Amino acid sequence: MEALLQILAILFLAKIFSELSERVGLPGMIGEIGAGMFFAFAMKPDDIEVVTFFAELGAIFLLFTAGYREVHVNDLKAASTKALIPTLTQILFAFGFGFMLGNMFGFGFTESLFLAVAFSPTSISVVVKTLIDTDYLSSKPGSMMLTSAIFDDVIGIFLLSVVVSVATLNQFPSAEHILGILVNIIIFVIIMILLGWKVFPRLFEQVQKMHTRESIFSFVIIIALLSAYLSEFFGLHAVIGAFFGGVLLSDLPLAKIETVQKKVSGIAYGFFTPLFFAFIGLTVETEVLYTAGIFTTLVIVLALSGKLIGGFIGTKLVGFGSKDSLIFGIGMMPRAGVELVVIAIGKELGIISNEVFSAIVLMVVVSIIVSPILLEMSIRYKEKGLTEPEQKVA
Repeated sequence: MEALLQILAILFLAKIFSELSERVGLPGMIGEIGAGMFFAFAMKPDDIEVVTFFAELGAIFLLFTAGYREVHVNDLKAASTKALIPTLTQILFAFGFGFMLGNMFGFGFTESLFLAVAFSPTSISVVVKTLIDTDYLSSKPGSMMLTSAIFDDVIGIFLLSVVVSVATLNQFPSAEHILGILVNIIIFVIIMILLGWKVFPRLFEQVQKMHTRESIFSFVIIIALLSAYLSEFFGLHAVIGAFFGGVLLSDLPLAKIETVQKKVSGIAYGFFTPLFFAFIGLTVETEVLYTAGIFTTLVIVLALSGKLIGGFIGTKLVGFGSKDSLIFGIGMMPRAGVELVVIAIGKELGIISNEVFSAIVLMVVVSIIVSPILLEMSIRYKEKGLTEPEQKVA
């Protein structure tokens, strides 16, 4: 099937399935994921490279738009001072549950370590749209989720380097290797701050003077792609840079123009984002859905509950009320990124068995489908005031 026809069919199915999903009270992204699964089952495409490319852009524009239009810099600054503790608790619980499960089933140290690391990351892209749809992204839990997800990604990169080093060299990475990772991250952050502080304001002063049509819109898109590229160049996921770039522009009056924001949102939610969620469904191996056993069930339960419990406890420690802590914990549950890289490497090295690989894949699928539903339910639960009033975060 030609690439253009693939994009046409997937986008059409994604919007139809999304509408059906919302009409029965489910988040639209569930329908978009289902559209991808249906397309894969019905069409069985051999080559999806073009779809993959557009899906990657979808993730980039989803997070860029969230930072550009939905998030306030002051909210993130306030959240960043408190996000480290919830980040560490949810990672520690998930990591611990994974390692414990490996030991329960008689895995060796290295395989248990791979399983533990695969339990640890979070894919915030999956729940960002739910936060936007429920007008919750700029709330304290929403800002905390985004900040925690950035910390999570940094820690995930570090854990991945450790587990690969253990598997290939039979030793933990050297201090020089760890220092190199940290230096890259620090350099990226410094560059982005300098761009936002010195370069972007002057750039948009000149862009305002241009006579070419849609100049501001074009340069907003250029900065989205540049930020994503810089993030990947320094070893982070592209969506982290895209989000960072969006946040920097959100604090720049010359770039944060309502008409431009609407155009960016239109291209993101009307085209790229549906392809991103449909691609997730497209890449699901449906055979895995029929092979779940006790081990697979425990992988799903422990991987999701580790994030939920750890996130809940961590946010309670920094002063959140029970309902906001529950929302945060659920928001940390979805997976779709680093853990797939971890198990792919483990399988390639012959450390991860097919059973473990399939179990992690199914866990990812379940987390992607269940997390947005539970998140929307928990937000509605809070809004209805069914439990005690929330404590305010100091």
